[in-house]
Amino acid sequence: MGTANSMSVIAEALGMSLPGCATIHAMDPRKREIAYQSGQQIMKLFNTQLLPSKIITEQALHNAITISMAVGGSLNTCLHIPAIASELDIQIPLDLFDKISSQTPHICPIKPAGAYTLKDLDAAGGIPAVMQRLSSRLKTDCITVTGQSMHSNIRHTTVTNHEVIRPLSRPIHLEGSIAVLKGTLAPRGAVIKHVAVPEPMRVHKGPAKIFDAMEEAVQALLNHKIQEGDIIVIRYEGPKGGPGMREMHMVASILVGMGLGSSVALVTDGRFSGSSRGPMIGHVSPEAALGGPIALIEEEDQVSYSIPQRRIDIVIPEKELQKRYAKWRPPELTQKGVLRRYAKTVTWSDLGAQMQ
Repeated sequence: MGTANSMSVIAEALGMSLPGCATIHAMDPRKREIAYQSGQQIMKLFNTQLLPSKIITEQALHNAITISMAVGGSLNTCLHIPAIASELDIQIPLDLFDKISSQTPHICPIKPAGAYTLKDLDAAGGIPAVMQRLSSRLKTDCITVTGQSMHSNIRHTTVTNHEVIRPLSRPIHLEGSIAVLKGTLAPRGAVIKHVAVPEPMRVHKGPAKIFDAMEEAVQALLNHKIQEGDIIVIRYEGPKGGPGMREMHMVASILVGMGLGSSVALVTDGRFSGSSRGPMIGHVSPEAALGGPIALIEEEDQVSYSIPQRRIDIVIPEKELQKRYAKWRPPELTQKGVLRRYAKTVTWSDLGAQMQ
């Protein structure tokens, strides 16, 4: 359940793709068939003027977040959904993801938060079956690209594998896939795919190892400078600082490959792939390039987080933070052209990293 699959799920849950489309694999003959059907349906929608603005409503967006939480969706949905919503003048605050997650059971154990694949989910009934399972928690009267409501689309759907799509009475986790953490390190929030975090690392405190770019952290790992219990902090990789908010998937993969994926946490104002597992906390906001607290951490400072309490903090006095902030200077913007324009106009990650 990486970002690409997560967003396919989001598109279907929003009502913006035909039922079953999200989980059909590329090499499956049904993919060609549903592609042709989609083309036909696009022409019908054009003729009837059933526009995306009539389908992507606030209720539909809530449905999409709910389904994403249930299947173990990617952290990147916390960027894409608010950005989509803003095009329609709908505000989706980061806190809404945490609220919906706390009310939605995780019922599909798809990798990396389980043993099954998207192909297994497709065989079990796909997203229509997941929506049927969660119908009591959804607004099923929302209109979709079929021209019918979600209720009409899923009413004859059945779940064929109750291990891939668990009943609500037997979820993998009582909460959905994403948790939003706040505190002195991330006043506007940070996100973690907590269903992929081992139990011993759901609460942790350790010394910070500071890196101002992903490549620096990679070198430190390869040179064996990271120990169990450390908290790697990679900063200046946010929307403005990157610029572009790169994925830290390389560091996450090396951690797992070196056997440190369940004993070392990674905190960043950058992003992660939806396939990352372990204590990987991303989207820290405000980012370092804006003078967020993540820019003020120094080597060996203690950092703590608690997923159950939804907290992430720098364990130093507020006065010390203010003293460091007084000395902090924003990095010089060296990019030219499009990247320079992007860096100057992009918003916070908790708002979807949109350009103003």
